[in-house]
Formats: sequence, structure tokens, C-alpha cells
Amino acid sequence: MSGIWRLGTIGPTIPSIYLDKRLENNKDYGISLFKPDTSTCMNWLNSKPNIGSVVYVSFGSLAVLGAELMAEIAWGLKASNCHFLWIVRESEESKLPNNFKEEIREKGLILNWCPQMEVLAHEGLGCFVTHCGYNSVLEALSLGVPMLAMPQWLDQATNAKQVEDVWGIGIRVVADEKSIVGKEVIKQGIKELIEGKRGKEIKKNAMKWKKLAIETVDEGGSSDKNIDEFVSKLLFS
Repeated sequence: MSGIWRLGTIGPTIPSIYLDKRLENNKDYGISLFKPDTSTCMNWLNSKPNIGSVVYVSFGSLAVLGAELMAEIAWGLKASNCHFLWIVRESEESKLPNNFKEEIREKGLILNWCPQMEVLAHEGLGCFVTHCGYNSVLEALSLGVPMLAMPQWLDQATNAKQVEDVWGIGIRVVADEKSIVGKEVIKQGIKELIEGKRGKEIKKNAMKWKKLAIETVDEGGSSDKNIDEFVSKLLFS
């Protein structure tokens, strides 16, 4: 194939400030479907005393969860007894259990949107409960964040398999016969990632992948070299 078409891989393509830091003004993608509540989010995270203890939960900008699954996630988060930041889009808020926000006021924060890269890079974060959209997986992998994988559709099941079985940076939860992940399964997955023996190995793997991501895009890394080679061919061919 290379004899016909010279292929070169680049990436991970996330803002430079989170990896090689060679472009200090490159802090975000420059586009967001929703306005993040950055100050509330980051002030809350900064108030948490323990490194690696906060659970971040987000199912992205498109996934629509049923009320039953929303309830299981809610009670699973509460039962874990961990601090958690849960992103629930405005269109999904009505599916939260009655009075849930009041019940978890001491432990949890529910927002409509947040600056995900800043959250994933925060030292207080312990794990990411995710639908395994490609961007979210790539960001978590690049920043060394263990994942509790709850795929919903399309490529997310494949991404979740990569997370657990190939990269070893997370746990994929198992749904029941109604495709619902129960609160006990969610609680146990979070506790394992935050406190368990398997969680320690997963964190070690996650940090290995973070190091590799930085090396790849940094000066002299494979991505850096491939970009330089591509640009040179455009300019001098």
C-alpha cells in the first residue's frame, strides 16, 4: 500500500496545552455545541481535597438515555459515596429522579455542560463514566484517565472493547436483558476504579498511554515527524 500511497499517522489531535505544550494558546477546539459553566465546574473541582477521587460522568452531546437508565446511574453514583460531576443536558434533566439534586447536594454537582478537557486534566479526577464516543475516549486516553465504559450505539461498543481489552484503561459494564446497566453494577465499577486492586493496574496503564501520547506529538515524535514530512512534500514537490 505504501508504494501506491504514502500513509502517515498523526495525533492524538487534541489541544497542545494538554500534551506537548508547545502551543500555549492552543487550549480548545474552538467550537462547542453548548455553553460550558466553567467557573462553577472548576471551582467545585478545586474544592475537593483528595487527588484522584472525583467521578466525572458524561454521555456527550447526542446520546439520549431512557428514564430507567438515568435512575440507575443516579442511584449508582449516590451509592458509590464518591464525589461526582454529572453532565446532564437541559433536554435530559426531566429524567432525573425526583429530588435527586437535593439528595446529593453534599457529594455531587449536576451541570448542563462543562469544559471537558479541563475536567479530564484536573488532578482531582479519579475516573470517567462515558458512553465511549471517539473524542471522549481519545481525550481520556491522552490525559491518563481511567474509564467506566457504558457504550450506547454506533462505534461506541467497539471503542469500549478497546478501552477494556486492548488498552487496559477501563472497565466495560454489563447491561441486563433489557439493556439497562443496574445501579449496583455502576457502583461496583466506580469503586473498583477508584479504590480497587484492578483500578490501580488500570491507572498505571492509563498513565503509560498518556506518556506515549505526549511523546508522539512532541518534537521528534512520530506524529511530529509525519506532519513535517507531509508539509515538506507539499512545499517542495
